Amino acid sequence: MSLAARRLAGLAAAALVLAADQASKFWAIGLLGGPDHPSYALTPFLALVMSWNRGIAYTLLRSDGDVGRFALVAVALAGVGLLSYWLWRARSLVSALAFGFLIGGALGNASDRLTHGAVADFLYFHTPFPLGPLANYVFNLADAAIFVGVVLLVYEATRRGAEDGA
Repeated sequence: MSLAARRLAGLAAAALVLAADQASKFWAIGLLGGPDHPSYALTPFLALVMSWNRGIAYTLLRSDGDVGRFALVAVALAGVGLLSYWLWRARSLVSALAFGFLIGGALGNASDRLTHGAVADFLYFHTPFPLGPLANYVFNLADAAIFVGVVLLVYEATRRGAEDGA
């Protein structure tokens, strides 16, 4: 696959993730953001609930003020810049897609911070088992895309490592 095609695929992935994330959040806020804050059980381990995260993962670096919010947006945009550089230099389709997923997810959450003051999380994963922080986790499509992007990069790194060692 040509360099231009890889770049286009990565940019398309970023755009699709951003669009899907923002559409899903618009839908979730409309469904779950009312005064009675409803929740809907989808499975025994997944429910729809509305949660506003003013920090990063697991509410780390929580900031209720504008200075902290804009600092988190600035960090996200700096990360998008770095990821975009890596996307531009990606040597494989898997890497380009991974960077696209990461960029789209970061932009989706940064957009929430700018428009709502916090990130809209609405997918509640919960188990009765002691799985550490994953036993109770509220996330959104941007977070899922970031996770997929990291998994793809780890896959790519281990695949390349195996090829180099063979």
